[in-house]
Amino acid sequence: PTADLLPRGPHGRSPSLGPCRMECRDVPAETLYDVLHDIEYRKKWDTNVIETFDIGRLTANSDVGYYAWRCPKPLKNRDVVTLRSWLPMGSDYIIMNYSVKHPKYPPRKDMVRAVSIQTGYLIEGTGAKSCTITYLAQVDPKGSLPKWVVNKSSQFLAPKAMKKMYKACLKYPEWKQKHDPHFKPWLFPEQSRLPPLALSELSLQHADSLENIDESSLAESKEDRGEGSDEDSLT
Repeated sequence: PTADLLPRGPHGRSPSLGPCRMECRDVPAETLYDVLHDIEYRKKWDTNVIETFDIGRLTANSDVGYYAWRCPKPLKNRDVVTLRSWLPMGSDYIIMNYSVKHPKYPPRKDMVRAVSIQTGYLIEGTGAKSCTITYLAQVDPKGSLPKWVVNKSSQFLAPKAMKKMYKACLKYPEWKQKHDPHFKPWLFPEQSRLPPLALSELSLQHADSLENIDESSLAESKEDRGEGSDEDSLT
């Protein structure tokens, strides 16, 4: 696959990753859509994830979930609570999310609560077994980050994550056949096992209401300077 960073437009003061676009050969659009939705499979291929789970459903095509991920050492790890919505459009698909506050999931002491201002995927089918994906993340990581983190995130980590996702897509059909193959609540909402949520339980997560931390003087650890392995356990 080819993963390219597209030219950036003006994003104001909000840190952004992307947009990043990747052409996916031998991956149907519907498979990529399933991989992005399947939370159990994400725990297999996403080596940055610390913890992720769904909290509840709002409608047939929207839910709220929690995601915590590893940051390059010695930075503190980050987490988010987001409202996610999705829309299939024939051979194309859109998934979008933004941060919300949920009373049962306040910021944790061992994490920095980041803010997804607007993050999304656009999957476009280009053939029976090919598609392109465009990823845009407008995220406030909260705090002052070192320059090396900003450069590494935009130039290296985002394209690498896209390529890792592509490899996961190639292995997904075989994995899914062994793991609840007919369970796809993002396609069949009647299968959802999530408790219903009322919109009144949520509120928009504003970045200004969260604590800022200054990590701008931290140096990159030696163990995080290498690219690491792309091989993951997907059995």
